[in-house]
Amino acid sequence: MNPLELAEARPGPGFTVTLDGRSLDVLPGRTIAAVLWDAGVTSWRSTRDAGRPRGVFCGIGVCFDCLVTVNDRPNQRACLIPARPGDVIRTQEGTGHAD
Repeated sequence: MNPLELAEARPGPGFTVTLDGRSLDVLPGRTIAAVLWDAGVTSWRSTRDAGRPRGVFCGIGVCFDCLVTVNDRPNQRACLIPARPGDVIRTQEGTGHAD
């Protein structure tokens, strides 16, 4: 018997989100960072001054390296935000605002 059978878990159906216009398949319950990692994306933000790539560093919402724009809201921590059907995710440059 596998863990899903033991827990009588019944995961919901998968869905899609987009990253910079690219459609990504999502399993329910995943964070945006997990979705991006699963798609092979390891960097989705660049720093304001030097333009250095950033992705997940701490994975628990402390460091702010994983900031991403979700549904036109900049500075969302990808490691904490659950993916939702139809989310529009964009890579973020600097602060995510026109500065």
